[in-house]
Amino acid sequence: MSTFWSTWIMFLVVFNMGVTFFLFIWGQRVKIPLQPDGTTGHVWAHGTIREGVRKLPTWWVWFSASMFAAGIGYLVLYPGFGANKGVLAWTSQGELARDVASNNAKLEPLMKRLRAHSVEQLSADDEVLDLGRRLYLDNCAACHGRQAHGNQLLGAPSLASGGWMYGGDGEHLLASITDGRHGQMPPFGETFDKEGIRNLANYVLSLSGAKHDAGMAALGQPQFTVCSACHGVDGKGNQALGAESDRHDLGAWWRRGRDRDNDQSRSQRRDAELGTAPRPRACASGCRLGVRQCARRSASESTK
Repeated sequence: MSTFWSTWIMFLVVFNMGVTFFLFIWGQRVKIPLQPDGTTGHVWAHGTIREGVRKLPTWWVWFSASMFAAGIGYLVLYPGFGANKGVLAWTSQGELARDVASNNAKLEPLMKRLRAHSVEQLSADDEVLDLGRRLYLDNCAACHGRQAHGNQLLGAPSLASGGWMYGGDGEHLLASITDGRHGQMPPFGETFDKEGIRNLANYVLSLSGAKHDAGMAALGQPQFTVCSACHGVDGKGNQALGAESDRHDLGAWWRRGRDRDNDQSRSQRRDAELGTAPRPRACASGCRLGVRQCARRSASESTK
C-alpha cells in the first residue's frame, strides 16, 4: 500500500471514529428545551401523544462505550489502520496457508496410497471413492449430472453406460480428467440432401437396434462410408479420435440425444458437433489425488 492511500485510510478511520465518539458524548450532555410538562412540545393525534425526553439507559451507554474500545483494540491487533500490520501481524494469505497445510497433513496418508497404486487397484478403496464422489459433484456433475448419466443438451456423455469415447481404463481416464478433451464432428449438411441425411440417420439407429425405418436404413448404409473414417466400418467408434460408438448399449448412450422421430440423430449428421471437456486441474488442486479420485468415481459409475 502506498503512503498516500495509507494516510487516506488512517484519516478516514480517525475522522469517522472521532465524529461518532463526539456525537456519543454530546448526545448525553446536550440540553433540549422542555415545556413545563417535561415534553418537547411535539404532539401527535391532536395532542393525545406527546414527545417526552428521557436519559439514555446506563446499560446502553456502557455497551456503546465498550464498542469504541473493541474497535480501537481491533485496529491495534489486526491490519486496518492504514499500512499498519497490527500487533498479531495477521493476514488472510497466512491463514489460508495454515489451513491448506493442515488439510494436506490430514490427507497425506491417503495421498501415499494414491501415489503407490493405480486407479484399478484403488477401485475397492471406499475412502477414495467417497472423496472422489465429492470432487466429482464439485467439478464434473454440472455437465455430466449428479448420477453421471450425461446431459444431451450440453453434449456431455454418460459416464455410467460403460461406453468410453477415449478409453475407460485408468490411464485414459486420468488423461481425460487431467488434460480435458476436445472433439468435433464435421457437418454433412452440404454432402447429402435432406433425404440422404434421413436415410443415414436411420442406418445409424439400426446399428444400435433402436427403432428405425428398415428401408431408409438400407439406403443409408452406403452413405455411412463417410462416417466410417472416424466411427469405423462397423460403427463401434475409435477411442483414439474420440469418435463414439453408434452401437453401444442398444442406443442408450447418445451425447446429443435420440428420439423416435430421429430429429436429434438427423441433426447430428447434418450440423457440426463440438464437444469440449475442460481441464479441472485448478478445481482438483492440480494434484493426482483429485484426478485419481475423480477417475475412480468415473470408473465406478460405468460398472453400475
